[in-house]
Amino acid sequence: MAAVKKVEWIWADGKLVKWDDATEHVLAHTLHYGLGAFEGIRSYARGDGSASIFRLGDHIDRLFESCHIATLDIPFTRADLRNACVAVLRENKLRGAYIRPLVYLGFGALGLGTTESPVKVVVAAYEWIGAYAGDETLRRGIRAMVSSFRRGAVDAMMAKGKLCGQYVGSVLAKREAGRLGLDEAILLDPQGHVAEATGQNVFVVKRGVLVTPPLSTSVLAGITRDTVIRLASDLGIETRSTLFARDELWCADEVFLCGTAAEVTPVREVDGRRIGGGEPGPVTRRLQEAFFDAVRGPKPRYPDWLTPV
Repeated sequence: MAAVKKVEWIWADGKLVKWDDATEHVLAHTLHYGLGAFEGIRSYARGDGSASIFRLGDHIDRLFESCHIATLDIPFTRADLRNACVAVLRENKLRGAYIRPLVYLGFGALGLGTTESPVKVVVAAYEWIGAYAGDETLRRGIRAMVSSFRRGAVDAMMAKGKLCGQYVGSVLAKREAGRLGLDEAILLDPQGHVAEATGQNVFVVKRGVLVTPPLSTSVLAGITRDTVIRLASDLGIETRSTLFARDELWCADEVFLCGTAAEVTPVREVDGRRIGGGEPGPVTRRLQEAFFDAVRGPKPRYPDWLTPV
């Protein structure tokens, strides 16, 4: 993943502040208990020289839904936060960038059920060009493992919320994979079905059919997941949302992960087992090409997904 490069401005609680002034007290409630929500959003430099934020409105809508789940009342409108995302890019003169809106509880009280801590909102951005695991991974694919950590059940976690504290399991799974020299970890659900990777949705291809776990299970309703399904439909690729097991993952013809950071990343190996021919397959390639054409091509086919910077 791209290293964070310091820029000049961060949007914090309704105004632009200097990067070094965007600080918080060490007794901020979210720092201790994890009750907060965030989004990861990408902007892309396009082939015609412009720059656009990809599916900005959908990301901000999901942020509000996550906060509703977490009983956090955002003291700004959706339009305020959309405008804030555009502002941090323009003021920092960023084009290809990663945008991180965060809603959290600041310093006030530390009781678990307190309502005295103020709801704070920040939007930061920094330059990001290239693939999250390196540009070579988009061409060759990554090596993954099925993690010893599980994705929580739908009655044990808020699976449709992008909530800060819920990512501890993903962090531990990612570290586990890294210690073993692998690029990524894939988590099963409590029943042993494939759920998602540490921060990406999972797709497999078998006999030309694209398959992904259904949203009724403990997977995040990924915006890139939704994008891939739309692209597949427009390309005439049959898509199914259904449960599948670990060994079905091993025996798939193709596997790829998708997400804001991952974009469309092929997987060439899982648990030491080669996937298909050991390189990205034809369906993955078609979807990669369609995705990158949508986000940065000179003539966008899906203009409603793009917010000009």
